[in-house]
Amino acid sequence: MSSEYIAQLIIAALGGSSLGAVGLWSIQRFKLTHFKQIAEEILKKAEMDGDALKRAAEITLKQNLLDQQRELELQWQTEKRKAQREEDRLKQREDKLETRMNVVDKKLSDIEKRESQLMAQQTQLENEKKLVVTTQGKLIEQLEKAAGFSISEAKEYLIAQITNDVKTEAAHLIRRTKKEAEEEAENEANKIIATAINRLAVRCVSEATVNTVAIPNDEMKGRIIGREGRNIRALERATGINFIIDETPNAVVLSGFDPVRMQIAKSSLTELLKDGRIHPTRIEEVVEKTKQDIQKLIRQHGEDAALRAGAMNLHPDLIMLVGKLKFRYSYGQNILDHSLEVSHLMGIMAAELGLNVRLARRIGLLHDFGKAVSHEMEGSHAIIGHDLALKFGESKDVANGIGCHHYEMEATTIEGSLCSAADAISASRQGARSEPVEEYVTRLKKLEDLALEYPGVEKAYAMQAGREVRVIVVPELIDDDGVEALAKDLTQKIEKNLSYPGKIKVTIIREKRFVEYAV
Repeated sequence: MSSEYIAQLIIAALGGSSLGAVGLWSIQRFKLTHFKQIAEEILKKAEMDGDALKRAAEITLKQNLLDQQRELELQWQTEKRKAQREEDRLKQREDKLETRMNVVDKKLSDIEKRESQLMAQQTQLENEKKLVVTTQGKLIEQLEKAAGFSISEAKEYLIAQITNDVKTEAAHLIRRTKKEAEEEAENEANKIIATAINRLAVRCVSEATVNTVAIPNDEMKGRIIGREGRNIRALERATGINFIIDETPNAVVLSGFDPVRMQIAKSSLTELLKDGRIHPTRIEEVVEKTKQDIQKLIRQHGEDAALRAGAMNLHPDLIMLVGKLKFRYSYGQNILDHSLEVSHLMGIMAAELGLNVRLARRIGLLHDFGKAVSHEMEGSHAIIGHDLALKFGESKDVANGIGCHHYEMEATTIEGSLCSAADAISASRQGARSEPVEEYVTRLKKLEDLALEYPGVEKAYAMQAGREVRVIVVPELIDDDGVEALAKDLTQKIEKNLSYPGKIKVTIIREKRFVEYAV
């Protein structure tokens, strides 16, 4: 290949490259021109959009301003109307006040006129009064000269004369009226009491402190005594009653001062005789069951007494206390029978006097129920009964009637004052009460109370008509040495505090049991 040819090729190649570069430059130039046009169009469009948004924002702002202006105008109109109404109301009030002021001014004018008239009348009256006083003074002077007395002396004389006459007449009237009232009251009272006593006929039976239990044969006495006397000792320890087994045929004598214990002992022995099994364990079971039965019997007596006296809606505890009176007596008279008797007497007297019969009968039934707990609480049975009656929901009239029947408080009702009379009538009937029995029971109760004062003493029973006291102690609290010391101390205390004939035997019983069950 020749160098010329090569040079031509090179020149051709260079020419082609230049043409390509020029073409590329032309294309690039075209593109730049096109892009610039597009950018300008975008800028124009943005400016147009911005103007549109600006105009829209201005329009919205103007609209909001118009809305706010309308709202403010509405509020202003509303406030304006309120102010106008308030102004109208104030104007009306002002008109009313002006009208009232005119009326007041007119009344003040009338009052001033009347006042001037009254002042003129007052002046005229004062002048007339001075004239009357002057005239009266002259007349009084003339009367004093004629009578020989001054006005004050005449007044004192007249008052003294009238006072003496009135006092004399009043004294005669009071004395005559009092005498007639006393005679009439005495006759009426005698009539009512006689009527009540005649209409009440009851038996007169004094309670005894000795009971007899019949046995089928004398061989049963040995079973009651038991081997080495263990059965009879168990009976006496469980009941606190003396079981006297002597030569009396087919009978065992029970002796004790507490009627509840006596009833428990009698019922227990009767049950043991029926059962035939007599030993210490069985004795304790029967005595415990009998105590529960006696509680039921007490409730029955209380409910029966309330029914007979017409005392409805008594508290359950109050019924139990009334039932306990069946086993207590005062000077040999059964207290429950006495209470029913007083209730009937008070009912009859209240009916004769036209008083509240139900209230009177209720007071009569409850007047002595404090004796059921008088040995457990301090104070007289009347005051104890008064306090317990209020505690158990009785009315103040009932409680006052209970508390005043021994004059320890003042009666507030006539029905309550009748209780003293009825109580005296029931207690003073011939054969109703026996004072030596009450003294005997009091002495035996005091003997038991002295023993129960010592700590560790579980039970204390006065036995053998008060010639022996048996004390059962808690073995965990008092040991064997303490038993001996207790016996000496109790003996000295009895000698110091009680008066009694002969000797009193002090027996201390300490028994410890251990019980286990095989399952």
